[in-house]
Amino acid sequence: MAYRHEVVEKNVILLALLTVITISIGGLVQIIPLFAVESTIERVKGVRPYAPLELLGRNIYIREGCYTCHSQQVRPFKDEVERYGHYSLAAESMYDRPFQWGSKRTGPDLARVGGKYSNDWHVAHMINPRAVVPESIMPGYGFLARKPLAYDDVADHLKTLRTLGVPYSDEMVANAKADLEAQLDPDGDSAALLKRYPKAVVAKFNAEAKQPTEMDALVAYLQMLGTLVRFSEVTPADLKQ
Repeated sequence: MAYRHEVVEKNVILLALLTVITISIGGLVQIIPLFAVESTIERVKGVRPYAPLELLGRNIYIREGCYTCHSQQVRPFKDEVERYGHYSLAAESMYDRPFQWGSKRTGPDLARVGGKYSNDWHVAHMINPRAVVPESIMPGYGFLARKPLAYDDVADHLKTLRTLGVPYSDEMVANAKADLEAQLDPDGDSAALLKRYPKAVVAKFNAEAKQPTEMDALVAYLQMLGTLVRFSEVTPADLKQ
């Protein structure tokens, strides 16, 4: 037996060939079963693609590196569930490119922050974190309240994500800019917006601004996190679908 091993170890080509065969078998054992299931992500009612304003807010969230201090993953541990709420489901991030899961927390997890604070609180917190959380070490992002939101190409964002599998319809793409503006107009007609994007928060998030700002988009994104799924209605049977 030792002699046979010696033959393999001294023959580079044979060793490489056997290594490739071994890795291939191991890979096939893991990959092939996935083709026999409809999806590796559980289907949960309520999950939808991001509304245009939320999507641009998420882009800003990633651009400013918010994910380096705030995870969006409530792990299935008692202390985390008691602090943040229901543990995270993969379906909640099924349209994320990239997802924001992780365990790095300089600040609190944000997976369930939607609706926890008012829009004004979020704006004040972003401008001067210590004004609302004295012990915070978070830097201020006041410039977001002054920077106009660039959204003329928002429909192109939806088209690109659609090529990656996000189910944006032709109607959603065609109305992307109008939906973004409708979400910022609480006095306007938001029926079409809410039909396409249920539970979208309609508000003038940055009340002091006369035009859409990056602060509006970021707060809109934060206010929808964790609000789409009614966790009281999620059952183990749902998670197996």
